[in-house]
Amino acid sequence: MRREPRPLGAAWLLLPLALVAAVSALVGRYPVPGFTPIASFVEDPLALRLLLGVRLPRIAAGILLGASLAGAGMVFQMIFSNPLVEPGFLGVSQGAAFGAALGLVAFHAGPAGVQALALAGGVAGLAASYLTARGFRYGGWMLRLVLAGIAVSALLSAGVGALKLAADPLGELPELTFWLLGGLWRASWRDVLAVLPAVTIGLAAMLLLRSRLDVLSLDDRIAHSLGAAASRERLLLLLAATLATSAAVSVSGLVGWIGLMAPHA
Repeated sequence: MRREPRPLGAAWLLLPLALVAAVSALVGRYPVPGFTPIASFVEDPLALRLLLGVRLPRIAAGILLGASLAGAGMVFQMIFSNPLVEPGFLGVSQGAAFGAALGLVAFHAGPAGVQALALAGGVAGLAASYLTARGFRYGGWMLRLVLAGIAVSALLSAGVGALKLAADPLGELPELTFWLLGGLWRASWRDVLAVLPAVTIGLAAMLLLRSRLDVLSLDDRIAHSLGAAASRERLLLLLAATLATSAAVSVSGLVGWIGLMAPHA
């Protein structure tokens, strides 16, 4: 008989996370390159402002991003029964990139506008993949959803390329290129607070429904026989994963490999 994992069985993993966060807060180039003594934050007001206003929001944004991509990667890999699936599989990351590019090039939006459009683009990418898969009757549902996700991702990537061609090469294009490269160098407390509700809701839904992933990875007929509303529960988990991923990506830009590797780790 399979033993149910204890709720706090993996809580010790929070210790390395806390250690890495603490080390990250003490490493930088001011007041001296390398490790910053704790006394510097007491003696130097500028060092304290740097810690509270630059380093800590980047660390918080990194934790939210990593948790979102890892949770979403686990959901996608289990639902599709494929160990090589990642959060951008159904056009989520590409949709977020297209939304951000549209905000930068077409609407000249500020950071808040870019984040909102990236979030909307990620959700729209999933919706387009889902509706496209429902429009076909050939093959199983998972096969149709996979093929629809590939097609929608390719279309959105082409849209991003078209927007890059239309962007101002002296202003908009460099900003868009840096966003697509991914990074947390622009993260602030305002960004963290803006995406915190969406990330929290998405992660909470994935955490509450984690015990259903084993059942939902099975064939629909077997899942139904075990009491699962397979289509509804899969859609709910996919929406939760998309919500968290799109919100995090709206701050960081496109970040690869985490959603693919973290579930295996």
